[in-house]
Order: sequence, then structure tokens, then C-alpha cells
Amino acid sequence: QVRLVESGGGSVQAGGSLRLSCAASGDVGNINCMAWFRRAPGKERGGVVGIHTVDGRIFYEEDSFKDRFTISQDSAKKSVYLQLTSLKPEDTGVYYCAAMQDGGSWCGTWDEGFDNWGQGTQVVVSS
Repeated sequence: QVRLVESGGGSVQAGGSLRLSCAASGDVGNINCMAWFRRAPGKERGGVVGIHTVDGRIFYEEDSFKDRFTISQDSAKKSVYLQLTSLKPEDTGVYYCAAMQDGGSWCGTWDEGFDNWGQGTQVVVSS
């Protein structure tokens, strides 16, 4: 079992930036992919971006995220980060970190592929 703890959410004005962090602990040795998801108010949870923790491949759910959101990892700290820039009100939501174990080369933002989830961190972007 992997425990994931997110942090870094908050309230910002449109155009602002936030850096989300996700720290993994527990049975982390076989994690192959970590990803960020988000749930906007009144909507279902959707993928944002994932990173293969071994080879560093990055998978964005939408092309529109590539210019504004950046995922990175610190393998030594078993952590992943999500840099959010040029934030828009529609980016408001709860952002979740997820980890996949024993998935080999697979990685992405298909939420059913992930067994471990954090509690989420709230991001509010005001206009």
C-alpha cells in the first residue's frame, strides 16, 4: 500500500501560479507511474498529467495543459510536483495525486489504472 499526501493548493487570482506537491510513502518500490487528476465543481474527476517514474515519459490528458502545467519528480524523495501557471478560473477544483504499482512501462491518465490516491488539495482561481 502506498500513502500519498498532497500539498500546495490555495487561492490565487487568474494568471497566478501554484506548485502542488505529492509525497509518497509506504510500499513505494514498485511504483511505475504517478499522475495528477482534478475534479472541478460539479464535474467528474479527470486526468491532467502523468509521469513514468522510471523513464520519465510524460503524458498529458489534453494538449492545452502542456503550455501551462508542468509535472516533475524527485525520485530520491519519492515525490512528484505539478507546477500550475497562467491559472484560469476553470482550473478551480480539487487536485489529486495517484500512483500506479507494477504497471511496467504503462503510464497515463486513465484513472482506473491507479490503485493509490491522495486526499486531494484544493485550488481556487478567482477572476
